[in-house]
Amino acid sequence: MLCWGNASYGQLGLGGIDEEIVLEPRKCEYFHGKQVCDVGCGRRHTAFLLEDGTVYTCGCNDLGQLGHEKSRKKPEQVVALDAQIIVAMSCGESHTLALNDKGQIFSWGLGSDGQLGLNNFEECVRVPRNIKSLSDVQITQVACGYWHSHALSRGGQVFSWGQNRYGQLGLGKKGQSISTPQIIKSLQGIPFAQISAGGAHSFALTLSGAVFGWGRNKFGQLGLNDTNDRHFPALLKSLRSQRVIYISCGEDHTAALTKEGGVFTFGAGGYGQLGHNSTNHEINPRKVFELMGSVVTQIACGRQHTLAFTPSSGKMDSFGLGGNGQLGTRSSCNRKSPAPVKGPWATGIYPYIYFLLPSRCIAEMEQCCVKRIYAGGDQSFANYCTANNLQNLDDVRIKDPHRGICTLTEDIIQKWLNHSPGRVPQEISNEIDLVFSSASCLNGSFLSMSHPDHYSTSSKCSGVDMNMARILFHRVIQQDHPEIAQQIAASLEKNLIPRLSSSPPDIEALRLYLTLPECPLFKDRNNYVTIVIPFAKSLLSLKEAALRVLGNWWSTFEPPVFQLLVELYKDVVVYLLQMHKVGIPSVEQRIFTCFLDTSLRFLEILHTVNERAGHIIQYDKFYIHELDDLIDIRNDYVTWIQRQMYPMVSLGHDGVVTLCRYPFVFDAQAKTTLLQTDAVIQMQMAVDQAQMQNFSSMFLPAVESVNPCLILIVRRENIVGDTMEVLRKSKNVDYKKPLKVIFVGEEAVDAGGVRKEFFLLIMKELLDPKYGMFRYYEESMLIWFSNKITEENYGATEVLELVPNGEDINVNKSNRQDFVNAYVDYVFNTSVAPLFECFYAGFHKVCGGKVLELFQPNELQAMVIGNTNYDWTELEKSTEYKGEYWADHPTIRLFWEVFHSLPLEKKKQFLLFLTGSDRIPILGMKCLKLVIQPTGGGEHYLPVAHTCFNLLDLPKYTTLETLREKLLQAIDHNQGFNLA
Repeated sequence: MLCWGNASYGQLGLGGIDEEIVLEPRKCEYFHGKQVCDVGCGRRHTAFLLEDGTVYTCGCNDLGQLGHEKSRKKPEQVVALDAQIIVAMSCGESHTLALNDKGQIFSWGLGSDGQLGLNNFEECVRVPRNIKSLSDVQITQVACGYWHSHALSRGGQVFSWGQNRYGQLGLGKKGQSISTPQIIKSLQGIPFAQISAGGAHSFALTLSGAVFGWGRNKFGQLGLNDTNDRHFPALLKSLRSQRVIYISCGEDHTAALTKEGGVFTFGAGGYGQLGHNSTNHEINPRKVFELMGSVVTQIACGRQHTLAFTPSSGKMDSFGLGGNGQLGTRSSCNRKSPAPVKGPWATGIYPYIYFLLPSRCIAEMEQCCVKRIYAGGDQSFANYCTANNLQNLDDVRIKDPHRGICTLTEDIIQKWLNHSPGRVPQEISNEIDLVFSSASCLNGSFLSMSHPDHYSTSSKCSGVDMNMARILFHRVIQQDHPEIAQQIAASLEKNLIPRLSSSPPDIEALRLYLTLPECPLFKDRNNYVTIVIPFAKSLLSLKEAALRVLGNWWSTFEPPVFQLLVELYKDVVVYLLQMHKVGIPSVEQRIFTCFLDTSLRFLEILHTVNERAGHIIQYDKFYIHELDDLIDIRNDYVTWIQRQMYPMVSLGHDGVVTLCRYPFVFDAQAKTTLLQTDAVIQMQMAVDQAQMQNFSSMFLPAVESVNPCLILIVRRENIVGDTMEVLRKSKNVDYKKPLKVIFVGEEAVDAGGVRKEFFLLIMKELLDPKYGMFRYYEESMLIWFSNKITEENYGATEVLELVPNGEDINVNKSNRQDFVNAYVDYVFNTSVAPLFECFYAGFHKVCGGKVLELFQPNELQAMVIGNTNYDWTELEKSTEYKGEYWADHPTIRLFWEVFHSLPLEKKKQFLLFLTGSDRIPILGMKCLKLVIQPTGGGEHYLPVAHTCFNLLDLPKYTTLETLREKLLQAIDHNQGFNLA
């Protein structure tokens, strides 16, 4: 151990030396041959922790801070702790904390501000006492400010007690001192790596480098761009992306060390302790310029000085107040920028040449290889090893897993699984409960080590390795260890989920919302009500900003991972609906409703994320195909419509969830039912209105009677003109009435087939260029609204002006995308606006309704015009037969042999002939339900189609050639209803 600085109180442990100050590092002979593993530096006293767990103290003892009544000048053992194995130390202005291997804290010294945590304000406690209020909590770190104290538990909770004049306890208030440890609730759920305390300010550092500070800020020592004290922990946003791995606090200044070896300082700089070659105070973190280019691995702040160690050069630098020799520069001058500490330091190449030298050369070397540096009031220490003891050289950049929060790792899982199946030992049970009851522990697990690693955590990057989460969760949930799974389930249900906050303090507290659903327990239906749904409820209670971050993170998921999450909550919805169908007691109805609403709202959030991310998975992956069997879709739609009309009737009043609020779960079949239901409702309303008017006309001569149907009597040769004539005389309400079509001179009764042919013919006519409504593009075989009217109004030259020549595009590459965007907007919107607006208005007069809101655009397209996903084998399988026909009847076998041999265009013509359309319904071929029946005539008759019923009259042909000839003849004359 090397020491330097103020020795006036014996705090350097050098014994009865004459000097008041030591200007350069000097060996502390007392610890020769002993292994010091930690040093706590107070204002005027020092505590040394040896490898065997014993504690030695020296220095000022006027308030009992040494914990013994022996010599002050040299280190003496704190005998009262002899029965304890101490693993960590920290010293304040005049008090000391010691942490044992069981996670218990002992305190002694000045207690007038409650900094000892002993539930009193005793002036002086000279013998270490256990802080009993924390006896049920496993503590892993302690940190002393001047007159306040902090502790970090293995479960990730931060405790504080002592003086609170500047809000340094982080409890949201300032003033009154507090003598018992209090949880800083605003930090719950964050996975912390380190706590640190200064004169009257405090810091906590997360595993991924986020820095939170609170307390006194007179000099900007919180780095928050102002000098206002903070009563609550505040995030240093400026350091979020700097990958901070260590924080050290002085009396009124702070230093932060980054993973890359950079040093940032801020706060009081009056003595040069910030190292910026000035005595200015800094209210924002500022990088120490003169240390740039060096990979610093350790920093330590004293009262008003700072140390930094660079192992590659073996160099230690110091800056700040030097009046007591604490800089180790052989001078008592202050230093405003880093200056080398004068010591027998080994160079960076030393550890490597050591292995190449003969032993006699090594013995002659007396250089020191620094293991750890410490700084306190006005004293400094360096723990070192010599050349012949290099195997004990520490790499302080590697975190000690025993000094941090407990996270789920392969090692800890293996330890849990190593016990014999059966009852879990109490120690393991407690550890399982600790991890799975703590949001902090789970949020600190599964951190990504690949690029970008978890130090890049942001609102766009979770820092989580989802694959690792899946592997470890499946590793810990084993069939041959059901007792562990039960313990985990109990901890999640009773402790973790009920305590989740709706306002997490940081994005790192949100990680468990990504990882927990990977746990196999979530897939077990027995846990749906106790874990899976409450988990979703907690997520839904999050504030908007937190949900937005989760949405960003989900949008980065691989499709299979995102799909699993969607499938999980689809399964929950199916499970709940199945339970409801079986029967739920009325007293539990409201709970069921809340469960169902929670699950659907969770899916709704995922669906929104999926849409915004440009479809991580296809929208039909959200379909719940079981809905048709589990709910009355028609009744659900009616209820939903009523809700739209009477919005005051809500979930809170009638306790009913309408699935139409969540249309993304409806598949094509369900949406077909919805569309049909909506059409029936609208038609019935129109018919009812007509009947009411007809009833009134019986008593009121001024009221005209009206037809409850919209009748179109049209001629084939003038179908557009005749139709327009009827529509001109119709009112808006007439468009909602049932439609009946009569072709002049034809006897067919419109039971659906006539309407189908009518629409086929009128659309074919309307697409004729002579009407100028639409333009057909041969290459794509698509149509779009014609911009003919627009061109007449504005002139075609304006279109040409939008098209630059090739030279212009090359010159102006940066504007190319703007041009494309503008041109696309012109073609699809601006140029066709007049025609499209008329089309839009007309469409909604007929088809308008709330049901349209439930459809995806391509779903609506397939619903209206069908699709071309032909499956001719499915058509044959779904066909029914009447009379003496059956699937293996000779004529039927001939029919299908002929049909399957036809080219695609002829097959489509057959569909047109038989059903009135050459496209198939959205639900596929199986929904066509063709029916074939025999006729009594001979083979010279043609097949006859009853389009309204998809019914084919097929004469009993006996040869392949005859059947082919007659079938082709029939389908080539597929228009009209007079063919027999």
